[in-house]
Amino acid sequence: MMISVTGEYALRAMVFLSKHADDWPIPGSRIAESAGIPRKYLSAILTDLVRSGLLEGTRGKSGGFQMTRSASDIRLSDVLAPFEPVNANRKTCPFGNVVCSDNDPCVVHERWKEVNAALTRFLEGTTLQDVATKRSEARKATKRRGSVR
Repeated sequence: MMISVTGEYALRAMVFLSKHADDWPIPGSRIAESAGIPRKYLSAILTDLVRSGLLEGTRGKSGGFQMTRSASDIRLSDVLAPFEPVNANRKTCPFGNVVCSDNDPCVVHERWKEVNAALTRFLEGTTLQDVATKRSEARKATKRRGSVR
């Protein structure tokens, strides 16, 4: 399983929301601009995230979006679930099989299975908080290194 553009945008939007929890609710236009996502595309993604229960949306002048749970309680796999074919029964094969399985393996099935398993472990074992915190720490470290020079 590779992550689609839609999945990537969903992750970016949710990481942005997790880093700006003090500003909730945040308008979709601000999320789009800050996360570098086309507005119309993001609108559909946010709607799906609301339907999935990860976000709450409010209308009106002071409306916007906010997460329904803490960033430490939302795994990356939760964010991707509405957008990616994550379930084990439907693994599309990039090497020619309509469905790649132990019963109908492609030539590189065993090796590809390891890649998918590693990605699944990462997505299920990593929270939005993990990503938001690490990105913030990395930026601070880069700024410190830049100011030393």
